[in-house]
Amino acid sequence: MKKPLKILSLFTGCGGLDLGFEMAKNKNYRFKIIGANDNFTPACKTFRKNFNVPITEEDVWKIDFRDVPDCDGIIAGFPCQDFSVLSKRRGINVKRGMLYTRIVDALETKKPLFFLAENVKGLLSANKGEAVKMIEDDFKETGYDVRKKVIKFVKYGVPQTRERLIFVGFRKDLEVKYKFPKPTHEKDDYVTAEEALKGVEKVKFNNRKQKIKKHTRKMLKAIPPGGNYKDLPKHLELKGLMSNIYRRLHPDEPAYTVIAKGGGGTWGYHYKEPRSLTNRERARLQTFPDDFKFIGTIGEVRILIGNAVPPLGAKVLSESILEVFSKKKVKEKLDNILE
Repeated sequence: MKKPLKILSLFTGCGGLDLGFEMAKNKNYRFKIIGANDNFTPACKTFRKNFNVPITEEDVWKIDFRDVPDCDGIIAGFPCQDFSVLSKRRGINVKRGMLYTRIVDALETKKPLFFLAENVKGLLSANKGEAVKMIEDDFKETGYDVRKKVIKFVKYGVPQTRERLIFVGFRKDLEVKYKFPKPTHEKDDYVTAEEALKGVEKVKFNNRKQKIKKHTRKMLKAIPPGGNYKDLPKHLELKGLMSNIYRRLHPDEPAYTVIAKGGGGTWGYHYKEPRSLTNRERARLQTFPDDFKFIGTIGEVRILIGNAVPPLGAKVLSESILEVFSKKKVKEKLDNILE
């Protein structure tokens, strides 16, 4: 019987990381989510709908980790708005940018075997590189060997050019030399948008199409698959916008990054029909299974999906952690700890 490794999930969102960890396969061990936390009501409702796991709907600053069950691992997609290249880059100088310290507090209190934390690629350059150094140093000072890498999820079978910075740390007494998993896909066999969306119209949940204004529909018809507002003819042109405005998918390429928020022109647009993507289509591009039900308004569900870690990418990462635990010397230590 596979031994369960108990996982505490922080900044859980709708559970993309959690789902990937529960999907992980290994002959010796499996991951079991034992508790989660988020303060966004639609996220908590969605998590409860899809997981038989307790989730605490509360401000993470109010949690006393001494009252949280012991765990073998901590996973966390800590909020990234103040580190994103799309924001004002306030980074570590505001309270929201300090939310990673709650992961540090949890590590110091619970002393799990490992942790995995996720954030945007822009964190590397936030505050002229000071933010990522501070975060990594704080993780290390809690007693962990830490590795970080920008993961291109398209290389792990995700039909999307999403890039995220991943931290993985193992407790120093385990003497682990962790290496991030090798890519499972190369450019010639990346999963395309058309492949990902095949048959999606048959899914019943979260598949409602938004009403599109006549003028917007006219603009979208003028933009070719893979194009954006810059391709509009003069009588329809828009000026001074970012390239992700009115960007249409290309059927023969992976999708661009599914984003969580934004006004007109940022919803993501179908390659064939002149309309925005449905949330189920976004979920497909994020590799959520069709039976995963999201709870909330169209806008709230968009936030949940756009903020999530693609479960398939999380699965590959989590299996690389299980592979480390299955190595003979580490396994002997781990089995003694788990007895």
